[in-house]
Amino acid sequence: MSVPERKQREQVDREHLIVATARELAEQQGWDAVTTRLLAERIEYSQPVLYSHFRGKREIIGAVALAGAAEMAAALRAATSAADGPRTRVTALVCTYLDFAERNPAVYDAMFQLDGGLTFANEDAPAPLKDAFAALLENLAEVAGDGVHPALFTEVFWAALHGLATLTRAGRLQPGDAKRRAELLMDRLAMV
Repeated sequence: MSVPERKQREQVDREHLIVATARELAEQQGWDAVTTRLLAERIEYSQPVLYSHFRGKREIIGAVALAGAAEMAAALRAATSAADGPRTRVTALVCTYLDFAERNPAVYDAMFQLDGGLTFANEDAPAPLKDAFAALLENLAEVAGDGVHPALFTEVFWAALHGLATLTRAGRLQPGDAKRRAELLMDRLAMV
């Protein structure tokens, strides 16, 4: 391996370390605890090294969001690929999405609540964001109903899922009714 290849590999490894450490800190202590100073200390590099990879916390949040979007897309596809029939696929999608939001609160916040400099509804959106939406669309298009544009239906269904995830995490909804809410969402919106 040449010296430039090794240096590039080391740079990629450091970026992964920064993102993983930021995510770990955020999951343990919340995003307010994640500072470039603490990150530099945790990864055992100087702050200038950290800034050579990311311009600041906003870009780090964006990198965590992109990694989270890729993870969520993979999880949705894995859960729905084994499902037989539209209803079972949508059920798997809903359960997997809500479970992802519950198990990864800091990542979910990075993806949807915090300013990581990313937008979904844009042609220039990064590939992981487009792929996360595609993972939803692939499973919801067939249940959109006659005359309903599949992408528009997916946006509305996703907005409802996001609302359920966010309100549940915030303690604004009764915890014992999560399954009934998911079933109601599917029954009222998905044309199965």
